[in-house]
Amino acid sequence: MTLLETYYNKFNEEHRLTTRHGIVEYTVTQKYIHECIGERKNLKILDVGAGTGRYSVALAQEGHSVTAVELVERNRKVIESKHQSGVHIWPGNALDLNFLDADCFDITLIFGPMYHLHTEEERIKVFEQARRVTKKDGFILVAYVMNDYSIIEYCFKKNKIKECLENGSVTEDFKTVSSEKELYSYLRLDDINELNKKAGLERIKIIAADGPSDYMRRELNAMDEETFELFVKYQLANAERIELLGASSHTVDVLKNTK
Repeated sequence: MTLLETYYNKFNEEHRLTTRHGIVEYTVTQKYIHECIGERKNLKILDVGAGTGRYSVALAQEGHSVTAVELVERNRKVIESKHQSGVHIWPGNALDLNFLDADCFDITLIFGPMYHLHTEEERIKVFEQARRVTKKDGFILVAYVMNDYSIIEYCFKKNKIKECLENGSVTEDFKTVSSEKELYSYLRLDDINELNKKAGLERIKIIAADGPSDYMRRELNAMDEETFELFVKYQLANAERIELLGASSHTVDVLKNTK
């Protein structure tokens, strides 16, 4: 069993998106998925790294034909347990989608795989696989965890910055250094821009899926329902503001597969 599989066999992914900070991320991301769907019905949607099916099941319940690809067996079983979900489930990962037909999907979601890839070559391969299975002019939505979230939340708040600088896991200009020994990989906006350029993908927009919510877990949990609803509205209104993107813990890049 890989390090990743071991982690997700212990991590409660089903719970994460039902927490208040997770609800912010899910609500904002769904808005932009539905911008890509528009008025169209019965789309073919691929969810790579589907986790426990939070997005897959919801989209299938809207009438779309959803295929979920998930590496972790425990997560696949959770999807399967959601009776009548209508989701087609495959074991696999984002680096090899050759079991799926080419030019098949209207929308491809990659929410998770990029978090755990440590080389540019692997990330480009994910794009190549996604482009192959996505129809011409279809949409590919890719999620990332951002560099500065890690620097602030882990290095400074947990007083690990001096240790990280000394062991080389953070550079002098405060950029995290990706390593196979680490579970997560963190990027900056310029890294994402360079990936898109090399992969030949056209950006429609990039958004901050959760903005400051991951920094504010305690405060979000203390809010009354009305105040929390206002916070969700705040993030929906500000998700595209360029000056806030890099500080978000998660971003979602909305790309067009121009082939």
